[in-house]
Amino acid sequence: MAERTLRGARLGGQSFEDERGIEFAARQRVAYVCASGHEFEIPMAAEAEVPPLWECPRCGSEALARDGERPQPKVEKPARTHWDMLLERRSIKELEEILAERLELLRGGEIGPAHLHRGSGSKTKSA
Repeated sequence: MAERTLRGARLGGQSFEDERGIEFAARQRVAYVCASGHEFEIPMAAEAEVPPLWECPRCGSEALARDGERPQPKVEKPARTHWDMLLERRSIKELEEILAERLELLRGGEIGPAHLHRGSGSKTKSA
């Protein structure tokens, strides 16, 4: 295996490519300031759409572009809960009737976990 290694090269150490003849993409540096007063710059492509907000690398809070303005918050629909979806299918009166039926079956021992109904049918012997 030692015969096949490239002498003088380290794994991941350096590139043997040359930068001659390579045109780099045009860049811009966008300055951001967070609520804690931390200032930092992010290099971006010149044609990139600059985001108005960026996470501060020092404290993790939201930073605003120095030349930008805070975007308007998006209007979000409230999340539909299981209860909301249930009310789309049944009325409150129907739900109350179903609950009463199920409670009656549960109390009668016809449904539910077996451990709830073990002692109801047999009496324990006393010594």
